[in-house]
Amino acid sequence: MSENHRTDRLPHANDGETRAVGRPLTVADVLALPVVAAGQPRVVTGEDRLDRPVRWVHITELTDPASFLKGGELVLTTGVPLPEEPAGVRRYVAELADVGAAALVIELVRRYHRPPEALIRACRSRGLPLVTLSRDVNFLEVTQVVHTLILGEQMEAMRRTQRIHETCTALTLRGAAPEDVVRAAAEMSGHTVVLENLVHQAMICEPADRGVEIALADWERRSRATPSGEHTGVAGPEGWLVTPVEYQGERWGRVVMLPGPPPAPGGRTPDHMPAFGSEDVTVLERVAMALTIARLIHPTHWERRAHRGALRDIAEQRHRSPDAARARAAALGLPTEDSRFLALLVDTRAREETEELEGRMVHELRMAAVPALVGELAPGRLGALLSLRPSQPWRPPVERLSRTALTLDERAVVSVGAEVTDLRHISRSFREATRVAEAALPGSPGKSFHELSDIGLRQLLHALREDVRVQSYVERQLGPLMEHDTRHGTDLLPTLRHYLDAAGNKTTAARRGDLSRQTLYQRLHTIERLLGCDLESGERRAELHVALMALDVARLG
Repeated sequence: MSENHRTDRLPHANDGETRAVGRPLTVADVLALPVVAAGQPRVVTGEDRLDRPVRWVHITELTDPASFLKGGELVLTTGVPLPEEPAGVRRYVAELADVGAAALVIELVRRYHRPPEALIRACRSRGLPLVTLSRDVNFLEVTQVVHTLILGEQMEAMRRTQRIHETCTALTLRGAAPEDVVRAAAEMSGHTVVLENLVHQAMICEPADRGVEIALADWERRSRATPSGEHTGVAGPEGWLVTPVEYQGERWGRVVMLPGPPPAPGGRTPDHMPAFGSEDVTVLERVAMALTIARLIHPTHWERRAHRGALRDIAEQRHRSPDAARARAAALGLPTEDSRFLALLVDTRAREETEELEGRMVHELRMAAVPALVGELAPGRLGALLSLRPSQPWRPPVERLSRTALTLDERAVVSVGAEVTDLRHISRSFREATRVAEAALPGSPGKSFHELSDIGLRQLLHALREDVRVQSYVERQLGPLMEHDTRHGTDLLPTLRHYLDAAGNKTTAARRGDLSRQTLYQRLHTIERLLGCDLESGERRAELHVALMALDVARLG
């Protein structure tokens, strides 16, 4: 072999027992086998194509071996039948390349001691890997070892396929939720799997080999560029594996399996290596069937399920990164660029009406042309994440939602947080809306929703009504009066209320309590004695006023 065409370097390859599960045997794997390595193999051409899968090994001394091949064979020869003339060599190589042979391995022992230049040029021209063996190799032993590995892999593939069917059957029998089904698909295939609806919104995404922010980036545009066929197949510029999901002939979505992430800089993804195997097709088709059954078992609209899940993750900051949250929201149709965001909560006691209220809120927001994620965050609490254009006021749609909520439950509490200009800060708006909801008094007249500026002392005490420190404070301040009124049938607590509400004006307090001034003085004196205080003290009156407010909101429940 001339030095110009010689290479001593072989790419790293594992033996057949330690290869990645499910990966087909490649030319590089065969060259690394001890039985082949003993012949000192050297790659002459096609070094960048040694990841071609080997379907079989074929020993031949014929001048036209291609007529006995089907593609994917590793062709072993001593070189004896090679034609002498260059044209015959070119035809020999062309026939092997046309049929799809994996590689040509020639033993340089009997006829040749270096590969003919015509053979090298022909293999290089057709992209066919050419490997030489400088030592004698038992070709029969090579075929036995390689065929054993290939047959073993085929048996293992059958077992993996059986496990796929068993897993999907088990999911169906236990009535698994769609999220569980898609997650199982990602785990079985090692690929990212996405369930989308007919308008190309990603309802469920299980990233197996990349982050959500990468998998769902610019989802709608990429999805629309990937056409759907009647059957499972690879489609679109990115080579997605796609299968429709339908029931009784009506299509309602599709399941997408994404190819692996691109190689590292300098790496190469060979165009002859498929991104998906037959097992991936099996996974996707069985999962599509399981999802159809899950849709019948779980009647809730899946778009609503997707919105609920995304809303909870965003509100509670359960995403891995802000980019992941942004990508997931955008994949559900929520504008995330050049927008303002607002968190809204509806707390209702009519929990049996929650689903109806959720549907009405979705309808109202669509009528108002406000993109949003709407869903139940907790029992009795609905949430909405509104995406508003820069110049779009937020009060009209909030008032519209509030009226809808109060129509179903007149004691519903609607609260909003502060606007934010970046989705990464929306959890802060949800926390603020939560604090407002906790403080807002149910059935407050004059306003259909509450915001932070509405929260005063009474609302603050209402939020703290279950705090034992507040309850203890009320008892210390007012307990003696309430006990006296209970034992003696007196009205000292109402008298104190009139006095404090009148800011210490005794004339006004007597009139409000329908009391004579003398009776009022006597009662105030008794109150001072029981509480051990001076009611002329502004600080003491403030303390008692706070205690009365806390008592009132505690009695509201």
